[in-house]
Amino acid sequence: MVDNLETVVERIVADWASKNGIRDASLERSRQVIRSCANSIRATHRHEFDKARELLSEARAGAADMCVEAEPYADIYYSGYVQDALKEVAEAAISIALVKGEPVPDPEEIGVPYAAYLNGLGEAIGEMRRFALDAIRRDDVAEAERILEIMDEAYGLLVTIDFPDTLTRGLRRTTDMVRGVTERTRGDLTTAVQQEKLQEALRHFEARLQQQLGA
Repeated sequence: MVDNLETVVERIVADWASKNGIRDASLERSRQVIRSCANSIRATHRHEFDKARELLSEARAGAADMCVEAEPYADIYYSGYVQDALKEVAEAAISIALVKGEPVPDPEEIGVPYAAYLNGLGEAIGEMRRFALDAIRRDDVAEAERILEIMDEAYGLLVTIDFPDTLTRGLRRTTDMVRGVTERTRGDLTTAVQQEKLQEALRHFEARLQQQLGA
């Protein structure tokens, strides 16, 4: 009986040793993927789209390898570090599309599961606030309005999704974040538009005053 038990324990130890190796490899890959995605998003903010796409391709390749290794072990595949990395891939891919005004890629095209995709969409909308503020600083109200419209549409879609967190992996919190940044952006844009109208009114007033003084 003891000999049989020893064989069972040896088999378990061997399986765990293999699994632990996969865990360590997946953890390292997830860090690399997240780093590449962060750099891709930074490049997108600088409008260096070729570099952003190159870094995204690098991240997607790493994510694909990570998933192949992790999928045999559900607890590793669905761990926070693996799913967070996939979410970052979605965020980077969606950010490029939104800024460029291109069709947003779907989950299958990006290669991520649905929950990672939707949470990545939410994070991408959070990034769009920065683009809106940049547009406001450039006095490009039309571009800021375009971005705000995207944010509104995305929030309108996300808020309709009502499933347990075990399925959505915290999408409700992400949606709450999207609502907050969208409303703050709307407030900033409203202020910018009001200031623009005030400045225009002042210019007209000064022009009329100059005409009257010159008469």
